[in-house]
Amino acid sequence: MRFATYEHGGEERAGVVRDGLIHPLPDGVSVLALVEAGVLHAAGAEALDAPGELTVAEVRLLPPLKPPSVRDFVGFEAHIEGVSKSLDGLEHVPEEWYRAPNFYFTNPHAAYGAHDDVPVPAGCSVLDFELEVGAVIGRGGRDLTPGEARDHVIGYLVFNDWSARDLQKPEKSLGLGFSKGKDFANTLGPWLVTADEVEDRRDADGFLDLEMTVALNGELIGRDTLANVSWTFEEMIAYASRDAWVRPGDILGSGTCGWGALAEFWGRLGERTPPPLRPGDEVTLTVERLGTVSNRIVPGRADAYLPRARKRGRTPRP
Repeated sequence: MRFATYEHGGEERAGVVRDGLIHPLPDGVSVLALVEAGVLHAAGAEALDAPGELTVAEVRLLPPLKPPSVRDFVGFEAHIEGVSKSLDGLEHVPEEWYRAPNFYFTNPHAAYGAHDDVPVPAGCSVLDFELEVGAVIGRGGRDLTPGEARDHVIGYLVFNDWSARDLQKPEKSLGLGFSKGKDFANTLGPWLVTADEVEDRRDADGFLDLEMTVALNGELIGRDTLANVSWTFEEMIAYASRDAWVRPGDILGSGTCGWGALAEFWGRLGERTPPPLRPGDEVTLTVERLGTVSNRIVPGRADAYLPRARKRGRTPRP
């Protein structure tokens, strides 16, 4: 099943999408609430028994759910190789990358819908996209094994982890992780596709073989498969849940696929071709079985608040 959250006539609703029609859930019921209650499939089946009221084209698609948290991994070796050369001048993947499926927490309150305009963040002149798949947790757990983790995934969605590369680079030098280079926008959608819809695409090693493509202004520029990720989602969830909880609605990003970001092109080609995103550009990400999100870049704020530190000295108080 495919669960959508949408806006129509000034009201926010949730529903199940089938053959382009939206079968609404009861008024006031959210996808996240159904996930938390463990009744998503049952509620979806009941909604499908009633006729659809609207087509997808008649509504504004919102993020399918409001995640309590978003962990974003760096699971594709090809992406690390290209971006490391672009941002850090490295000719190889750092050895530390191979040791564990590392992740950072990004902003769960910065989500955009599948076709929303995305403004350029303040102070940014090197805007980039990142093509990922997000796994959505359906049942809470802690200290999970990879074998246990599969039953904790309720579904998947397309995830664009937008990046302000010129803001991101100096942030890395502090060793605290990303902040303003990452927290301004994430596209989630177009809907939450339940895990059973893609289970037949799992290979013998446990990886989901789903084609991933990115088009810029209508031109296909990147292609990969989710099966090229170096850790399964189950392994990522097991690592994330070590000494910590994963909760219903949490999203775990796969990391950007190979050729899934402009920074990879810049690192491999040695020049900024294609150039950084600017207002008017349209980025379209498609993942097989999961759907398509397509966002147009628009101007953002002209000013940027940049408070500099005051030098206070190092003399201790008596």
